[in-house]
Amino acid sequence: MAIYSFKGYIPVIHKTSFVHPLAAVTGNVIIGKNCYIGPGAAIRGDWGQIILEDGVNVQENCTIHMFPGKSITLKESAHIGHGAIIHGANLGKNCLIGMNTVIMDDAEIGDECIIGAMSFVKAETKIPYRSLVVGNPAKVIRGITDEMIAWKTKGTQLYQQLPRDCHETLKEVEPLREVPEHMKVQEATYQTLRDTFKT
Repeated sequence: MAIYSFKGYIPVIHKTSFVHPLAAVTGNVIIGKNCYIGPGAAIRGDWGQIILEDGVNVQENCTIHMFPGKSITLKESAHIGHGAIIHGANLGKNCLIGMNTVIMDDAEIGDECIIGAMSFVKAETKIPYRSLVVGNPAKVIRGITDEMIAWKTKGTQLYQQLPRDCHETLKEVEPLREVPEHMKVQEATYQTLRDTFKT
């Protein structure tokens, strides 16, 4: 793992969490239980403290950072989609931050919010509990239903299982040169939100 001390601060990572070898975790970072940090993610606690509570996932190519002297918390089961940037913002419990979203300094995302992909949340924005937020600049368009948060929670549970799966099965290998004759395709254990409500 690319884990770095900075000015005497050493990251604290619970043994049940998984940090991909191609991610970088620096300085005053505290990572709780069953967290997943994907390849290309950068979590920089060089200028302030970053806390990831239990069950948080930070997916591929995400960046988490802040201005000097700020400290931020990603609360339990926060779900950070591929390529998102969290800069000096605090995230509520069981929220979903969509892919390539940018959330700026001193923003506060309430518990169980869903922020749509590619949204831009301006500095100091306060998003209330269970809001659906989209756009640039991001705006609340409606509330979150029980069904939507159940769908989100199920997806996050897959990421909370992923650290164990990675510890047990992920290893660096040489590639195969041909496709095996009886190679299986993974099961569809989770659907998109749209497909979920069609059934």
